[in-house]
Amino acid sequence: MEIQLSSEIIEQIPDFKLGVIEYRNIMVGDSPQMLRGRLQLFQEAIYFDLENKHVTDLPGIQEWRGIFKKTGKDPNRYRPSVEALYRRVQKQNYLPSVQSGIDINNFFSLQYQVPIGIYDLDLLQGLVEIRIGNEGEEYTGLNGRKNSLERLIVSSDQKGPFGSPFVDSNRTPVTYNTKNALQIIYLRPSTDCDNAKKLTESLMNMFTQIHGGEASYRILGCR
Repeated sequence: MEIQLSSEIIEQIPDFKLGVIEYRNIMVGDSPQMLRGRLQLFQEAIYFDLENKHVTDLPGIQEWRGIFKKTGKDPNRYRPSVEALYRRVQKQNYLPSVQSGIDINNFFSLQYQVPIGIYDLDLLQGLVEIRIGNEGEEYTGLNGRKNSLERLIVSSDQKGPFGSPFVDSNRTPVTYNTKNALQIIYLRPSTDCDNAKKLTESLMNMFTQIHGGEASYRILGCR
């Protein structure tokens, strides 16, 4: 799968980085008890850590709100997906176990304070470009609503946008039928290249431990 960053993103956010993982021959299913337990315990720990704190004071969320501002999207109206997760946990509206692919995404997103998207690779067509959404672009998201993509960072294939660090579309979700997947980690730009690789590789290894198959990763934005 060919994937690239647009020149506009590189100009506006010179240290922008993505972790990109491709999975082949995986088996998505119900999450094992180990993952369900870790996700629940971690959310409970976050809830207590957030007492007397604002979610927007967390460094990862601050950084991603700043990225939205740089591209021209108001983070008070369009919150980075990781901020939405943290706000749920702060209200004790804990994330339930959905299925293994989504649960790992949520766990690592909370752990590293970054948005993460995962997509069915077989539903994508042609080159994938990470770019800034154009005027009039929109899609129906996993939140069930039409979402304006103008000035949002989006992942787009030959058919158009399918994902973003705000909310993903309902066109390419990972399901129990998924055999091949593409995972995009919207890394914090302040993360150095060595740590970007370690984080991405750690997520890849945990994913394949649960789902089997083969995987490879690369970091976009690191030379």
